[in-house]
Amino acid sequence: MTKAKILALLAVMAMVLIVPAVAFAQAVPPHIFIGSVTVNGLSAPSGTVVSAVIDGVEQGNATVSSSGSYTLQVSQGSGTDIIFMVDTLTASETATWQQGGADVLNLTAGAGVVSSEGTAGAKGASGSKGSKGDTGAAGERGPAGPAGPAGAAGSDGKAGSAGAAGAAGADGKAGADGAVGPAGAAGASGGGPVGLIALILSIVAILGVIGVYFASKQSAA
Repeated sequence: MTKAKILALLAVMAMVLIVPAVAFAQAVPPHIFIGSVTVNGLSAPSGTVVSAVIDGVEQGNATVSSSGSYTLQVSQGSGTDIIFMVDTLTASETATWQQGGADVLNLTAGAGVVSSEGTAGAKGASGSKGSKGDTGAAGERGPAGPAGPAGAAGSDGKAGSAGAAGAAGADGKAGADGAVGPAGAAGASGGGPVGLIALILSIVAILGVIGVYFASKQSAA
């Protein structure tokens, strides 16, 4: 700490002590910070607002002087972690509040300056369940699997009904003529009764052959 900063800090503390008690409405002494303010590597313009925030509530503010320095009184808040704001930018430096404390703290801020990480907030409530999305497109058809084993043979089917009777066949050929019987003996007087009987038997035999022939024809039909 330079001699000039030590003198400035002592001067501020002396001013706080000599101010009449009426000027202090609060019962708890503040924490005082002094130092320089740099924005994007350059000294902050005169009139730039510097504020201290504890748990989201501003607990004091001041303006940058023409020399680029500030003097800030920070009141007691609900917590002790102090975040410094340079206009709308968050300074990279932080501090811990102490009753009646006094510190020299040079503040830097800007787009290229990363501020210290703040305390994580409480986890929010779960949101409502979203609507069901559209059904996705069907995938490509996979290759055919191998053929399965052959199944057991089925039982025999019932016998079919009998078919219709076929058409009658053609007539058979005529049978061969029978052998000629032996000639009868000649009668004593031109044949006599024996010759007549033989003739009658021959006629009967011929008629029998004819009857057998016609009978076979009818049966074949």
